[in-house]
Amino acid sequence: MAEYNDPENTILIELKDGIVAIELLPDVAPQHSARMKELAREGAYDGVIFHRVIDGFMAQTGDVEHGVHGDGLNIRRAGTGGSSKPDLPAEFSSLPHDRGTLGAARSQNPDSANSQFFINFNDNHFLNGQYTVYGRVIEGMDHVDAIVRGEPPMNPDRMISVKVAADA
Repeated sequence: MAEYNDPENTILIELKDGIVAIELLPDVAPQHSARMKELAREGAYDGVIFHRVIDGFMAQTGDVEHGVHGDGLNIRRAGTGGSSKPDLPAEFSSLPHDRGTLGAARSQNPDSANSQFFINFNDNHFLNGQYTVYGRVIEGMDHVDAIVRGEPPMNPDRMISVKVAADA
């Protein structure tokens, strides 16, 4: 396993093609970073599909309420839920939505982020100041680029497992 500068703030997402390592940014977005680690440690993200994957834009996942368990999965509902935990307040910063950054998905209400997140395929600066940036891919972006596209994809990719590197 690779060595990471801060394993307590590094998330390892296992995809079909390999591991994606994400450096969380607790100095920038402490509540979003803490939530991702909490859900990862609970195993809540394991098996969750990428329900919205737009070529040239981003791959969205993290609906722990509707996005798991392939048998009988009602894929149309994926993306409409979160976790049982309360929504998070926005933690906007000056960090741009560059290729490989992790953003908090939310509804129209800026303080509605919960468990869903997206990874930017490209620089998406039109999102700056509107969605919380709380991590960046530091390894495995090629695996993110290989995620099946669709809204939702016909046969969606899923996060096989999500762990905090310190626990792996």
